[in-house]
Amino acid sequence: METTAEPTGASGAPEPSDDGGATPEPWGLEADGGSMRPRSALDILGRLNERIASGDVARYQPVPLGFTPLDKTIGGGIRPGEMLLLGGAQGTGKTTMALQMARNIASGGLANVLYLCFEHDEEYLLNRLIALESALVHLPQTTGAIRIQDVRREILGSWMAEGEAGQQLVSNPRLRPALDRIARYGDGLYLLRGSQTASTVDNIRRLVQRHRALSGDRPLVVFVDYLQKVPVIPEPPTETEKVTYVVNGLKDVALTEEVPLVAIVAADKEGLKASRLRNHHLRGSSAINYEADIILILNEKYHIVAKVNIEFNPYQAQRFRDWIVASVEKNRGGKDNVDLEFEKHFEYSCFDPDGRAVQEKLIEERLYND
Repeated sequence: METTAEPTGASGAPEPSDDGGATPEPWGLEADGGSMRPRSALDILGRLNERIASGDVARYQPVPLGFTPLDKTIGGGIRPGEMLLLGGAQGTGKTTMALQMARNIASGGLANVLYLCFEHDEEYLLNRLIALESALVHLPQTTGAIRIQDVRREILGSWMAEGEAGQQLVSNPRLRPALDRIARYGDGLYLLRGSQTASTVDNIRRLVQRHRALSGDRPLVVFVDYLQKVPVIPEPPTETEKVTYVVNGLKDVALTEEVPLVAIVAADKEGLKASRLRNHHLRGSSAINYEADIILILNEKYHIVAKVNIEFNPYQAQRFRDWIVASVEKNRGGKDNVDLEFEKHFEYSCFDPDGRAVQEKLIEERLYND
């Protein structure tokens, strides 16, 4: 019996047969809030083939965060449209890790970075970058690195140098190596102090769109430090409503503008009292857990390692204080409930990015009884 191959379009996708009548007309709805235009799976497949044929595959290309075991766990990095939430109690290094991720992305050259920070101004973040850069080249040792408080002294010393009117920071021999490294990627890392009147979700979206208009196809990764500080005008009556609006809005920015987005999230009161902070301790709304593609929670290793690992070995207990456990609590693209650890060097505002999987048994907060 003779068979006839189905006709195909230029995209390689099968065309509708004549038996079914004319190709359906596009349909949708023009609403007050915007257009609703459903697309058939066949139409999406055809357009996907066209994009692949033209080499337009940026949305499938992960952007590495520069923390080796974390990138491996989440499939090579974070992708356009994805939102990663970074949670932890005070002092666990959320800003340190986020700023280091931003630096790693910019220095890798795959994307520009916008780092929006509500707690620190741009010059303070730059000081932390200088300390970070001075340490990264020496890790796991820190000999020759400049502590964050020493960066401030060196800057002040450059200004006060006698007989050096117009003294430039690059003339400072201690600062120059770090400044030279920042100069290699600094034009792709944008720092912005958050405002309680201007830095709304809608304005973040407009800023992303403005970047695209000016830079063309250059990708952008957005960091928000931190989510609960993003203003909503007028202010909703409860924090739950506010956080729901913000997290939904930031996720929509990631999806519609096709940008990866990383946001720091504060813990609630119960989380600050818990033996181990988990994703359900993030403050404000259950929408946080639903909307995020990846949730990373930081805990001090000393506080969450099972007691059997430390009760007979005081030296081991002290060593655990030097490490942070980063738990991948949610990962839509791969394995979750993964516990990784990174050595902290907070005096230099950085982590050693070559972390590892945690070998010791950790407590489970719901089972733990102090």
